Amino acid sequence: MPAGPGKYDDLATFVREQTSAVGVALIIIGGVKGHGFSVQALTQTVSAELPRLLRQMADQIEKSQAR
Repeated sequence: MPAGPGKYDDLATFVREQTSAVGVALIIIGGVKGHGFSVQALTQTVSAELPRLLRQMADQIEKSQAR
């Protein structure tokens, strides 16, 4: 994960806190601050799991586009 806050870090914090989540991956496409993303993980376990979750998400997106 990138070090330090990203341009959408404040929004990611809001989402994480509102959902009581231990992690959040926020991807913005064409937002008011341009494209960007922010990832927050409160534990090392969440950080370690993130690549697998993102690959799984990408696979699901590709499958839905193939229909």
